[in-house]
Amino acid sequence: MSTVPRTIEHTSRRLLVPLPMPYDRAVKAYEKLVPLVDAARFAQLANWDAVLELADINAPLGFMIYWRADVTATMAGSRSGWKSTEYLMGNHTIAERMYRHDPSAMLHAPLRTVIYADADGDTYFAVDQPSALFSSYDNPAIAEVGLHLDSLVAGLLTELGAPVPAELRH
Repeated sequence: MSTVPRTIEHTSRRLLVPLPMPYDRAVKAYEKLVPLVDAARFAQLANWDAVLELADINAPLGFMIYWRADVTATMAGSRSGWKSTEYLMGNHTIAERMYRHDPSAMLHAPLRTVIYADADGDTYFAVDQPSALFSSYDNPAIAEVGLHLDSLVAGLLTELGAPVPAELRH
């Protein structure tokens, strides 16, 4: 058993993508495209094949919402005037393809995303690029899943009518 801690430096690339709609519409559109995970239903399934099948049905674009925070409400009364909603967005059937190699990959799965309106009222989608996060695990199988997640994020942005950053195109 190792008793020596390890430190791993890694680079993160934050993508701030303008959305072509007001904040409230963007949140509604996102939550329609990325449905809430039905954890109770997944827990009732008899085997992993059934889990995979339900995930395909529940997450047509590959992602589900595992957690949501209305940051605007949380910060009410503060000097912050932002409109903002934070999410954990992912797919545990995709995450399993990394978890089987290194459970610490769950530090970055599900992905943390934020939709916010800036001071001018323009709406943005923020996410750290998955391939940049998952390439830090020094495992080609995990890095490959990160690239796959890049393409799923690109697909989500396309469905939202947003520009797709070149960094997500492989």
